[in-house]
Amino acid sequence: MNMNKPKSRPLDIKNGRVDMSHGAGGRAMAQLIQDLFFETFDNDVLNREHDAAMVQLPPGRVVMSTDSFVISPLFFPGGNIGSLAVHGTVNDVSMAGAKPYYLTAGFILEEGFPLSDLAQIVKSMAEAAKEAGVAIVTGDTKVVERGHGDGIYINTAGIGVVPDGVDVCGDQAKPGDKILVNGTLGDHGVAVMSKRENLSFATEILSDSQSLCDLVEDMMKAVPDMRVLRDPTRGGLAATLNEIAHQSGVGVELFEKDLPIRAEVKSACELLGLDPLYVANEGKLIAICPADKADDLLAVMQAHPKGKDAAIVGEVLEDSRCFVRMKTGLGGTRMVDWLAGEQLPRIC
Repeated sequence: MNMNKPKSRPLDIKNGRVDMSHGAGGRAMAQLIQDLFFETFDNDVLNREHDAAMVQLPPGRVVMSTDSFVISPLFFPGGNIGSLAVHGTVNDVSMAGAKPYYLTAGFILEEGFPLSDLAQIVKSMAEAAKEAGVAIVTGDTKVVERGHGDGIYINTAGIGVVPDGVDVCGDQAKPGDKILVNGTLGDHGVAVMSKRENLSFATEILSDSQSLCDLVEDMMKAVPDMRVLRDPTRGGLAATLNEIAHQSGVGVELFEKDLPIRAEVKSACELLGLDPLYVANEGKLIAICPADKADDLLAVMQAHPKGKDAAIVGEVLEDSRCFVRMKTGLGGTRMVDWLAGEQLPRIC
């Protein structure tokens, strides 16, 4: 984002549209970056207008993560692609037990995309970054021809620092550990699908998209020897637990009666033919900790606004087959296998 300030009439945010010149490296591109991205993401590192951001980090191990967001529709109940892009990468960094500090933002814009929509998306990114305590310090803009994109795609990368002595990873789960979630499951995927299918419910279902770094900070203070943190995005709780089970070489048992799932989400899943265990979340986490720390961790999570519906939902078992099973409400046992195919496309 290194460019001189353009001297031209103000960008027409209200009525303008992205055109090929906004990605051509000339005056129009400079104006778009200066008047929209710099103006909205305003921070000292970005405002130096260098090609690469120069940042300082506290002592500890550096954590990096990147993700691309191609969701459809771009605006959904409870958020949009911009806030989602910030929340998703902030959470990926946080799931290593790290504190996130900086983000990058890459935009691929389709010719003809309304500048008013772009401004709304960029504003939501700035607000989400501020709420998470991170700065968007560098980025990139490309424009593709009309019909060669879907309005806008966003890539974000995040950098954070994990303190020495913390080792939170998917291969750390041990038999006897307890499994917790911070709240209701499936909200994001159902919110996106309801918008896509023009479905309405008696109570509107909102996406749970949110950053979890502040919740994780409280959790790590309470239980420094946390084993695993993971955000169950694509593939939902089921896919994420299968990943953890195989990485750690253990089995998992879930308790259906303890799973927090909204009645509206259950009803919507029945209508759409979905299993809420496989539906994506964007503001939820799975925590696995030693059994003797589970009650303390649960109390800390429930005391935080982003964990008020937290619950202990299962435990880790010794099982070389790495099966994930669930005790059903009827007293039986059901396999919770890997997701076969793609249940919900383009939800993040």
